[in-house]
Amino acid sequence: MLGRLLQATTRSLLIGSRTISQTNVLFNGEYEWKDPKSDEEIVNITYITRDGTHKKIRGKVGDNAMYLAHRYDIEVEGACEASLACCTCHVYVDEEYFDKIPEPKEEEEDMLDMAPVLKPNSRLSCQIILKKDLEGMTLTLPRITRNFYVDGHVPEPH
Repeated sequence: MLGRLLQATTRSLLIGSRTISQTNVLFNGEYEWKDPKSDEEIVNITYITRDGTHKKIRGKVGDNAMYLAHRYDIEVEGACEASLACCTCHVYVDEEYFDKIPEPKEEEEDMLDMAPVLKPNSRLSCQIILKKDLEGMTLTLPRITRNFYVDGHVPEPH
């Protein structure tokens, strides 16, 4: 399971006759702003915004649904930047796809307990990692969130 959640990037630098390497681990909350390399990587999902607008977006296998929403200017706040310290990226997952997403960690469940208008299909979008069997999934934004900004503020992607 750990191998599925983590991904490593390595950079090497040659100094004199020595090579120094640094490996950075990418956790669920991190996101690469890269387009899919092939059609096999594409995952199409739909966000339903607070006003009922359906926004069809295209991601790739491995994308974080919250950061993907930011890329397409969908109003998902994500105040904690996917560190499981808030519930501002709360969404409702289409019932058909809910069981295709791995069970939430205890930390996610703790944050969801703070979310207003919690439903059985509630999840934090920062913890939804796209995979091919999520093709066609719909994520609905709740009418309200526990906003960390003043009312009416439109969040900017981080």
